Amino acid sequence: MASPLQSLLGNESSYTKSFQIFLDYSTEHQCMHEFIDTILQDHLTSIGNDKSELNVLGIGSGKGQIDLHILSYLKLKHPGVSINNEVVDPNVEHLKSYRELVAKTPHLENISFTWNTMTASDFKDKLDKETEARKFDFIHMIQMLYYVEDPGEVIKYFHGLLAQNGKLLIIIVSGNSGWERLWTECRSQLCYTSANHYVTSDDIMKTLDTFGLKYQHFDIPSTFNITECFGANNEIGDLMLDFLTETVNFRATAPPDLRDDVLALLRHPDCSLEKDGKFLFNNTLTAIIVES
Repeated sequence: MASPLQSLLGNESSYTKSFQIFLDYSTEHQCMHEFIDTILQDHLTSIGNDKSELNVLGIGSGKGQIDLHILSYLKLKHPGVSINNEVVDPNVEHLKSYRELVAKTPHLENISFTWNTMTASDFKDKLDKETEARKFDFIHMIQMLYYVEDPGEVIKYFHGLLAQNGKLLIIIVSGNSGWERLWTECRSQLCYTSANHYVTSDDIMKTLDTFGLKYQHFDIPSTFNITECFGANNEIGDLMLDFLTETVNFRATAPPDLRDDVLALLRHPDCSLEKDGKFLFNNTLTAIIVES
């Protein structure tokens, strides 16, 4: 019997809507900005070897808020240097928002943007067909390795595109996050497809160790206020559940026992902290900076 569950990843509009709710109710972007301000900026100083031009690649750049924050520090650390920023993301709505953000953001002189509405795999194929090999001084993969068929091979390929003194930034959910517990308990019943993989920072660091790559890692504490999930007839809570389970209209279409199990697990201390009547899902991230 076919599963009644529909993957959120196959419905771009639904994904975009639920993802925005996640951003609105989580501290994810605020915590990433803090990481960039306090840690990443120092690591950006050494890239480029005093070149007059830097090549930057963002894979899965989304709406561009994090990209532009990183680019602001690249401009600061490398004054007067031209920056070629290559953007890769398959979500049309996200790239539209990114373009609109660029249009209204000041002080982007010396930065050029190339837009690629495609997956990481499609972009790899595009590069492989080019007659001249390209190198990048900084590559970032932020919250996107869940959506590739083989995360290890993607890391290996794009790491191989780093220029001398280049760096690869990976940000992904921590192995100590609520996501890890949710996936461990429920992945076999959720709408698993070849387009989503339940990987955490632990998996990625094991892969990097296997490849013998040098890296540093930093935890980024973050929470997702999922209190609305536990109210009835609540559109925001429904969208939160959709995002957490990667399922379209999860509350209405999931078997009752699965829905109840997921809601119970989300309340569990292994997933969420209950504080002042709110349930704060453990959305802790790990940032991994890989050397060339």
